[in-house]
Amino acid sequence: MVLNRSDFAQGKFIVEASAASSLRPVRILQIGDGNFLRAFADWMIDVANGTGLFNGEVTVVQPLVRGIADRLTEQGGLFTVLLRGMHNGKAVESKRIVSCVKNALNPYSQWDVLLAAVQDPSLRFVISNTTEAGIAYAEEAFVDSRCPDSFPAKVTALLLARFKALGGSAQTGLVFLPCELIEANGSKLKKHVLHYAQAWALPAEFVAWVEGHNIFCNTLVDRIVPGFPAAEANVLYARFGYEDPLLVAAEPFHLWVIEGPVALADEFPLHKAGLDVVWTDDLQPYRTRKVRILNGAHTASSLAAFSAGLDTVRAMTEDPVVSKYLNKVMFEEIVPFVPLPDAERLAYAKTIMERFANPNIRHKLISIALNSISKWQIRVLPTVKDYVATHGQAPVGLSFSLAALFNFYHGRFVADGEYEGIRRDHAYPICDSAELLVIVNAAWQDATDLGKLVTALLADTRLWGEDLTRVAGLAEQTTASLIRIKAVGVKAAMAELCGA
Repeated sequence: MVLNRSDFAQGKFIVEASAASSLRPVRILQIGDGNFLRAFADWMIDVANGTGLFNGEVTVVQPLVRGIADRLTEQGGLFTVLLRGMHNGKAVESKRIVSCVKNALNPYSQWDVLLAAVQDPSLRFVISNTTEAGIAYAEEAFVDSRCPDSFPAKVTALLLARFKALGGSAQTGLVFLPCELIEANGSKLKKHVLHYAQAWALPAEFVAWVEGHNIFCNTLVDRIVPGFPAAEANVLYARFGYEDPLLVAAEPFHLWVIEGPVALADEFPLHKAGLDVVWTDDLQPYRTRKVRILNGAHTASSLAAFSAGLDTVRAMTEDPVVSKYLNKVMFEEIVPFVPLPDAERLAYAKTIMERFANPNIRHKLISIALNSISKWQIRVLPTVKDYVATHGQAPVGLSFSLAALFNFYHGRFVADGEYEGIRRDHAYPICDSAELLVIVNAAWQDATDLGKLVTALLADTRLWGEDLTRVAGLAEQTTASLIRIKAVGVKAAMAELCGA
């Protein structure tokens, strides 16, 4: 039996769920049909519906020509979210049939249906996740009967249709909650919408309505969503008693920080349903916490761990040497310099360590290694500078992470133009911008003096946007670590550093 709306309504599926209701208005337009939004926003909305604190359904719009709108429609908008992970050292698991999706549309073949949907006075919120590259401006003409290509252009056209149909009053404005993983996602979406309005010579009254009565919130989202668990799908189907090709697996942890008017929290009261949703007038401390602790720990440890022979984040937490290094940089060098109260930043860091150890998530280190030079600059360097400001010298653990980065990037260009390194006689891809790879590769052509190599790389402003030889102690400690890495290997050098 495949999951479907008819059997669900008759109670044939024994699983946690909120009761579906055809009486709920569609209050949310969701541009994005991927695993993340379904296991994050839709799951939250369904939970809030189930508690009676929210009363709204969702129209899902696939953002690209290819998507799953037809598959969602076939299942009546239903899908299962399976949450598995660790909490306070214990394995936890729960599953839920999400029933808040009322419609699913392909705008490229159902543009007229979508235009009608956006004119519904009950509509209030627009949620999106169109990847980091989605919120961008690209020149394209406005054709009233055709779905635009870019996401901000789609938003502009939809807002125009709503403005024309409903008259442009304050009450008809929408609240945008973009979940794309870029800084100031709401502000950037608004900027691009206004750019399209200008390029398309849309009426001044429309522009004034967009600016004055539509709210574009900046948000921060956090949940690891591996997606469809293909390797164990049949086992899970047997346990569930039904099949669900749209099943999505995720970790229990979730966080949605929304920077916007606090009054909106009462309209979208997910936090009152026991969900970790924070409304704030300043997103930056939460962004800093995530970037420095979660992302910073990833970047500081993943390249070293991979070069030490490990393949996943979980393996880092289980290896006695690498886990000791990870704990050192996390709790001695990163956490003390996150600008939040001690208890809050420490509790978050402990949660991150549990998430890293989740046995149900196979997070590959080589995937985290993508674009590591810019990641180190954004995620780790600010912590290094704060540490120097307090202690006068760069931290040894994070300096080691930079040496491990240089070692990981010690590679070669191959015939097809790709750049690769060698680990245990096997090639691995080194993925970064071509310009940066050329710079690092050139430096490694003469590796007889590692101190000279480190100094040259740190001083190259094309890599970091500044001269890092000016950061006290960084060049010296990075050089010392790189010398030991080349002499005894990454894992042995890491053990020396940590006294393991």
